[in-house]
Amino acid sequence: MPSKTAAPGSARLADVARLAGVSAMTVSRALRLPGRVAPQTRARVDEAVRALGYVPNLVAGALKSQRSRIVVAIVPTLTSAIFAETVDGMTEVLRAQGYQLLLANSGYAPETEEGLVTAFLGRRPDGMILTGTQHTPELRAQLRAAGIPVVETWELAADPIDMNVGFSNRAAGRRLTEALLGRGHRRIVFAGVDPAFELRSRRRAQGYRAAMRAAGLAPAFHRLDDADRGLTMRSGARAAAALTALRPRIDAVIFSNDFPAFGALSECARRAIAVPGDLAIAGFGDFEVAREAHPALTTVRVPGREMGRRAAAMILERIAGGAPARRVDLGFEVVLRDSA
Repeated sequence: MPSKTAAPGSARLADVARLAGVSAMTVSRALRLPGRVAPQTRARVDEAVRALGYVPNLVAGALKSQRSRIVVAIVPTLTSAIFAETVDGMTEVLRAQGYQLLLANSGYAPETEEGLVTAFLGRRPDGMILTGTQHTPELRAQLRAAGIPVVETWELAADPIDMNVGFSNRAAGRRLTEALLGRGHRRIVFAGVDPAFELRSRRRAQGYRAAMRAAGLAPAFHRLDDADRGLTMRSGARAAAALTALRPRIDAVIFSNDFPAFGALSECARRAIAVPGDLAIAGFGDFEVAREAHPALTTVRVPGREMGRRAAAMILERIAGGAPARRVDLGFEVVLRDSA
């Protein structure tokens, strides 16, 4: 049996099985499908793996099974918690079936996303999960030709590359605006990022515009302007500094995301501007900052974790030969709190 000081990677599967007191097949199952092995057995295998410094030969396994057991997910940013719950949901489902998630950041740039897809396809992933439905034509062609399961998330696609799970950002923006109108607000501004830059924010703004026009009111927009694509507390504070000067011509602001909305709440507190008495504020996402803010933030709750879980499950079902639904609408919920 190799010693604990053996060169990394020199231990074999049989050595792990011998030390753990189980069969080689049990070790293989514990490493690939830990959820299908008794906890006590898995603990013995894990202890033997650590003691021996065993590293599974994933390349050999992939060549034998024609599966890499890797799923790729590409998100727009890693500097914000916006997509964290979705990634957690993916990881939870994939790990239980012995799959690993590779995560990459596109920086909200379709061309960067295309380059990442090209690079990852060369490594033969078993599936790919994308954020949004705004992609280059070349990327769409690549993935359709690759023949692997693909799921687009965070928006509903009219023509999915393959499969799609999300919600209607346009409907969510409209419903949130209608909720504020129902509370008596009439001079509502939508604060979002450059509409040419981010499709999801643009569709929320379209829903806002539709609700305002249906009420016979004029829509008004404010551009969030910082280098973080307007999705930070700092950008919201800057927006509040500009927008509060417009009172009483405005009485409410809808932000395209909870983080700038929280920044606006904080700036209003610094300026002794009462929320919602002087200015109502709403966000989007129902992140932790929305629930912990004072006053608590009116927002739209989206099923981020369930979106990730469902996307991963659709990938796995397709790999197993199943036929999951091509398009799944998970919906959303308008959450009315004290800020509006």
